[in-house]
Amino acid sequence: MASDTLIPETRVLAIASHVVHGYVGNKMATFVMQSLGCDVSAINTVHYSNHTAYKQVKGTKTTAQQIQDLYEGLRQSNLNTFNLLLTGYVPSAEAVQAVGKIGRDLKFNAGTRPGSFFWVLDPVMGDNGKLYIPEDEVLQYKSLLREADLILPNQFEAELLSDVTITDLQSLAAAVQVLHRQYQVPHVVITSLRLTRDNQTLPSRTPSRAPSKPSSSHHTPSESPERNAEISHPSAWPTSSSKLDIPSTDEIENLTIIGSTATSDYKPRLFRIDTPQLPLFFSGTGDMFAALVIPRLIEAVHSSSTPDLASKASWRSPDEVPAQDLPLAKACQKVLASMQSILGQTTKKCEVTMQAYDARVEKEGCGFGDEALEEREERRHWALMNASEVVVPRYVRDLVDPPDLERFRPRKLEEGNKVPEEVGKAEGDELGVVSVGLGKTGEGAIQIVGDE
Repeated sequence: MASDTLIPETRVLAIASHVVHGYVGNKMATFVMQSLGCDVSAINTVHYSNHTAYKQVKGTKTTAQQIQDLYEGLRQSNLNTFNLLLTGYVPSAEAVQAVGKIGRDLKFNAGTRPGSFFWVLDPVMGDNGKLYIPEDEVLQYKSLLREADLILPNQFEAELLSDVTITDLQSLAAAVQVLHRQYQVPHVVITSLRLTRDNQTLPSRTPSRAPSKPSSSHHTPSESPERNAEISHPSAWPTSSSKLDIPSTDEIENLTIIGSTATSDYKPRLFRIDTPQLPLFFSGTGDMFAALVIPRLIEAVHSSSTPDLASKASWRSPDEVPAQDLPLAKACQKVLASMQSILGQTTKKCEVTMQAYDARVEKEGCGFGDEALEEREERRHWALMNASEVVVPRYVRDLVDPPDLERFRPRKLEEGNKVPEEVGKAEGDELGVVSVGLGKTGEGAIQIVGDE
């Protein structure tokens, strides 16, 4: 298979959710990364029967102590020699802290070997203006930002982390600069942006109202915060616009991702890639994106024209590399090409399956009365969720050899050059200290006061 030589030997620790049926969380990520040549070890943060968009689920959450114990079991046998960490849905603030300890331990172990460890953080917190986790978990995620090499927030999560409300490309660039400069995150990809034709983003904090009648394109969040986080972020991919409840949806044609690799002074180098929306609700697509971007970024880094880029901290390209030519941009191009093909085929398969389902139900009849109608709608929802499962083992060829790459060519965004210099600039403490770090050999620790 082509994936045998796609990337060098890579050991990945994936910390995310798990389901018995379907493909979200680690169930999705593990297969995708293995298909592209990664050796994946998984710690599951929840064990559910199915993903929560089915609106009913059985299972358990993994405690912070259990997460830490599983990692300790690896560490005590010297099995924690990972090149890469992928972290996704985590059900509590305490569990986020445990994940942070694991990430810091792995990063410390690789401290003398720049480029030998890379952390991809998917901060699963909410979507479309709704926070689906306890509020204290947001602060815990902020505390991890400086440790991560690449973060993958959606628009709402980027607002939470940067404290910048995103209304257009200019404010989006400001949010990215805050993440780069204030938190020193080397790489950022903001997923699931919905742009109108004039490139104005649709606000993430849109008011919500109940649909006038049950619809297969809608999903009603449950009362449970930890379950809603499973729904909102991983499934934030092209969906029916009616689900979003936003006016003037005829102007929305694409879903957009905006990526950036920081320059040496932590200014953004922004690129964008647009992809057509598809009229179907998917679960697990955020997990697929994160899992695909890992081997594709490794591939792009090792084929980069920058000498020894894989041996540089955080794989950050020199300042002269333009946004559209960044390894991150090239990786996202292949990621979106694979995903669009797979989701397009899943959409067609779902349509055929549901047509057959509806024909069979119509023939059998469903009884009379409100109770019978409610049961029929509930069963159809289950059937639709099952038919729209992204069964990635059927599409290995599209994972390995993404089609139609030219459709997803990244484009440079100039908005990153227009953000005021002071945006995201670190402020000193009461002594004027901005940061503390190691000096040259023999100098010991140094403190940075202002720009000195």
